[in-house]
Amino acid sequence: MSSDEQPIYKLPPQSIVDLIDAPPTPFLSLDPKRACLVLMHRPSLAPVEEVGRKELRLAGLRIDPKTNGPSRMSYFTGYTIRDVQSGADRDVTGLPNDARLGQVLFSSTGEHFAFSVKEADGQSLWVVEVAVGKAIRLTGLYLNSVLGGAFTWLSDGKRLVCRLIPEDRGELPLSGEVPSGPVIQENLEGTAPSRTYQDLLKNHDDEATFEYYGASELAIVTVGGQLERIGDAALYSRSAPSPDGQFLLVEALHRPFSYLVPYYRFPVSVKVMDTTGAVIREVVDLPLADQVPIAFDAVPNGARGFEWRADVDAELVWVEAQDGGDPSNDVPVRDRAFALAAPFTDQAKSFADFALRNIGFSWGRPDLALARERWWKERRLCVWRLCLDDDEAVPTLVFDRSFEDRYSDPGSPLHDWSDRGTRVLMLQVESLFLVGDGASPEGDRPFIDRFDLVSKETERLLQSEPPIFERPIQIVNQEGPVILVSRESEDTPPNFYLHDLSDDSLNALTDFEHPYPGLKEARKELVKYERADGVQLTATLHTPPGYDPKDGPVPTVLWAYPREFKSADVAGQVKDSPHRFARMPVHSPLYLLALGYAVLDGPTMPIIGEGEAQANDTYVEQLVASATAAVDAVVERGVAARDRIGVGGHSYGAFMTANLLARTDLFRAGIAFSGAYNRTLTPFGFQAEERSLWEAPETYAEMSPFMHADKIKVPLLLVHGEADNNSGTFPMQSERFYNALRGHGVTTRLVMLPHESHGYRARESIMHMHYEMSTWFDRYLKG
Repeated sequence: MSSDEQPIYKLPPQSIVDLIDAPPTPFLSLDPKRACLVLMHRPSLAPVEEVGRKELRLAGLRIDPKTNGPSRMSYFTGYTIRDVQSGADRDVTGLPNDARLGQVLFSSTGEHFAFSVKEADGQSLWVVEVAVGKAIRLTGLYLNSVLGGAFTWLSDGKRLVCRLIPEDRGELPLSGEVPSGPVIQENLEGTAPSRTYQDLLKNHDDEATFEYYGASELAIVTVGGQLERIGDAALYSRSAPSPDGQFLLVEALHRPFSYLVPYYRFPVSVKVMDTTGAVIREVVDLPLADQVPIAFDAVPNGARGFEWRADVDAELVWVEAQDGGDPSNDVPVRDRAFALAAPFTDQAKSFADFALRNIGFSWGRPDLALARERWWKERRLCVWRLCLDDDEAVPTLVFDRSFEDRYSDPGSPLHDWSDRGTRVLMLQVESLFLVGDGASPEGDRPFIDRFDLVSKETERLLQSEPPIFERPIQIVNQEGPVILVSRESEDTPPNFYLHDLSDDSLNALTDFEHPYPGLKEARKELVKYERADGVQLTATLHTPPGYDPKDGPVPTVLWAYPREFKSADVAGQVKDSPHRFARMPVHSPLYLLALGYAVLDGPTMPIIGEGEAQANDTYVEQLVASATAAVDAVVERGVAARDRIGVGGHSYGAFMTANLLARTDLFRAGIAFSGAYNRTLTPFGFQAEERSLWEAPETYAEMSPFMHADKIKVPLLLVHGEADNNSGTFPMQSERFYNALRGHGVTTRLVMLPHESHGYRARESIMHMHYEMSTWFDRYLKG
């Protein structure tokens, strides 16, 4: 900012203001019985006063001390209950004025849904009986959601287990302004590499504050408002009821804390309690996990991933690393799964071994569960069928594939509600229902299949047919079947329908209008082109309203985000679909269409390291080759002229932008939002890079645009949130890069947005960001 420039928020052109201020589309929640859905109405953008409320930054969390919950929670302003069959609407009554409502959570019966209300001094618990449609506050006490969701339903649909602020919490215990001594950390043995986390604990006062706001008491609350406290106050991070509603899986953090890792690496005790608070079994007490390797597939040593089996009354399962949690150890078994059933008096028994890293289970019935394992270095994903009611049964392989390969993705299984009120696999005898993107060289064509686990045969029930983009969401009725779908096209925003496959009929559930009427005439095209080394690339080219190729080229902006791959063939696969409606998040460059720009959105920038090769060792060469191919593609189409193309991106896309300006003369200006530019400040890895700075110093230096600031010759705008909490993208990354650019005479501008995190939220910030973007590109691309 120049000395005579006033530090005030500014507005972009009115055409962009109108687009940003358009009423947001509601979110939807479907009840377990598929009888109704709830439309959750969203507010317009929050004012900066709200985003800038006092917050505590502790142990990787951002806490609102007034409400004892996350400081940057989104919220809703009202609910509408819509009958699925008739389409009739009823607005929920009884809500407080100017309510800030949380996400709805249906009971297993679908008769009620619960939600929180954010008030001036806390979060209260409310419930709505769907048949009546009136909201009722259940208790006068406040919830504590600092360490995660503060309430969940028991399986009977009539009670909730919740976490409350302790009744006798008292005043915040602080030592005062004068320290009693130094802050000391030590490492006496072992290696403890750590990524660059933010908002960590720094001293003893931070520890006391974290305990004060994190501590909660457990309670059972009925839909009639009766409350019974259970157990003592603790740092509860989990309180999950068993499917039969008789027990609770309870996890509680405890000291010693760490100043190097976030709260989820702190020591944690795992117990099974009954609903009176009596401890039935102390399962394990896990130590501080501050020495986990930084490599992908690294996990804390010991037990992890505790959960209830969803298909039986009360059986606890978890996995334990057999390689010390270190993927560099060569062992035949990486993970072993264990189960412990009520009454929890026996020894836990092993029920499955995994050669790769287990990443979760899906429960169906005692003779049918799915287990997933993967290995990052090979990009390999395996799915196994387990039969837990037969100790002699051998797991059978269902899928073994590259999780990078979108074309071969068979889809993910649908789930349904069980009689116990849990989510289980939706089954038809021995068949699953799989929903997938349907990726293909022509773009995504979502599908739903019936997959027979015995024969491995697949029956396609529904697939999206151009020019409509239809995405199956859930089977509402297996007779037909009737499927809840969303449907959209290039010109029509997504709306929800019941698609009855027996007669191919559609019953509309929503009728959302076009959210960007000023851009109705804008057009998009899926563009395919080739990199110099033969890798196939794609992008979505958006042209402004009224654009006619006969009019010649227009100012064009390339907006991208690089990604790493192990296979050139997979890297070249087409992503997205030309038949999708162009949604515009508030950070999107597509608002520039209203000013006459073309936007090449999401051009693929693959960084490929096949076999044993490290992708980032040739990051710069591959990045430049991809950008060159993208520029050539839009120029050859006549949309862009080489002297009027800009480049931009957010986060790793900002990092990309700075590198491209330092290494090429393809662009006339750049914009970088919330990036990291000096990789020596993230010395223990970043993105898909697993090597440390000391293992690959040349790569870190070569990839860091900060080290090559003297090579940038075109204008670069830097924007960053002053409260960025993303790992690695500290605000000082932009501040130091700005000083380096300024010191080399580069035309540059640094905009620090007050109170904003990695993603910007305040209306004033969003408007000013678009003011900066449009002004910068107008000056250096149009001017």
